[in-house]
Amino acid sequence: MRIVIMGAGEVGSHLAKMLRNEVGDIVVIDDRPERIASLSSYIDVETICGNPSSVQVLKEADVAAADLFIAVYPRAAQEINIVGAILAKQLGAKKVIARISDEDYLSPENKLIFKEMGIDLMFYPERIAADEIVDFLKHNSTAESMEFARGRLQIAVYKLNEDSPMLDLRLDEFIKTIPAEDLKEFRVIAINRDGKTIIPNLDSKFRFGDLVFTITKREGIEALNAYFGKSNIDIKSVFILGGGPIAQMLATSLDKDGMKVKLVDKDRSRCVELSEKLSSSIDIVHGDGRNSDFLYEEGIQQYDVFVALTDSDESNVLSSVVAKKFGVARTVAEIENLEYIRIAEEMGIDSVINKKLITASRIFRFTLSDKARFVKYMAGTNTEVVEYIVAPGAAITKAPLKDLKFPANAIIGGVIRSSESYIAVGDTKIEPYDRVAIFALPESIKEIDKFFK
Repeated sequence: MRIVIMGAGEVGSHLAKMLRNEVGDIVVIDDRPERIASLSSYIDVETICGNPSSVQVLKEADVAAADLFIAVYPRAAQEINIVGAILAKQLGAKKVIARISDEDYLSPENKLIFKEMGIDLMFYPERIAADEIVDFLKHNSTAESMEFARGRLQIAVYKLNEDSPMLDLRLDEFIKTIPAEDLKEFRVIAINRDGKTIIPNLDSKFRFGDLVFTITKREGIEALNAYFGKSNIDIKSVFILGGGPIAQMLATSLDKDGMKVKLVDKDRSRCVELSEKLSSSIDIVHGDGRNSDFLYEEGIQQYDVFVALTDSDESNVLSSVVAKKFGVARTVAEIENLEYIRIAEEMGIDSVINKKLITASRIFRFTLSDKARFVKYMAGTNTEVVEYIVAPGAAITKAPLKDLKFPANAIIGGVIRSSESYIAVGDTKIEPYDRVAIFALPESIKEIDKFFK
């Protein structure tokens, strides 16, 4: 597979690094020599320094032979990405993707226009990030969650604190405490510990600080919360620090849901702009959220959730820690430096949002077979969740799971068949047109993909 990436900024560079492990032929285009030099210093991919929307430069990158063209030119008008994507498609690229920064472009009628112009996917990471925060607030007993088939199957991630009833139990000991009828409702599929992901066996022991990944049927989520000593809280108020695009979209969504919302930003002109754009029921305050006295004076201790969305990872982490100390029940922080994610989780932040991982999730699906419907990178881990639709005659249908040589670094968690959902076990036999949820380490993905072709 040949992939051409337009833009060597943070997102483009991260995609090149990630996809380099999966795809042998990658070209990155950018017109800034310093960005090209930075990329080349830590990853071995072909680079071209030139105008990314130039037909000549695109021909030099041989986009005509590209299986996938990704337009993620950094910090520029979205038109550059759109023009580059359209030109690449006209020059022969099989699939093209463009990052945008205008939510109006995602309306059904506008998406159809761009589809007819040749763009296969447009994505707006900030919109997706705002939606992920809203999803977390609905499932706030977990550190992260993901739904399949409108919630009939769910992946829920639990952090083990010092009061967790599961501490120091082996997986087999934990299973023995669960009634047989509940065991049909959920399954432990992975443990993340010290930045490493473990596919557990019966002897695996739960430890303080572990992130435990589970898959559950909708009917099993309440029981699962109870076994982990967790519970959802009823969220009625949210304090947002930062006034960027994510914050603006999040505030709008929460306000429509009837929540009390306060938004704080240190830029006075941005506060004025937001006050003109947002509902009058949203409290917009000018101030420095790095000042804990200011936060207290603004009543942060009275809010159910604190969401830190400034352009500084450090400020987001520290202000979230302060919010916890003031008694805020749930905290969310935007963390763009991947190395900070584990630190943030260790400091007690309940949920982490990262636009690079969001972007990678949307794009990585295009490198797999057309049977892969969805990919999500789980924050704080090196793991991926993939949903497949099973094709008739696919290798995965040939025998029960226990008799297939499925990759050791992957696990099939659940199956959706018609309107029913099942937790997968060794005797489960996958059938054509099933929707299958898989949890896997990156090195297994290409091998897994072969089972579904």
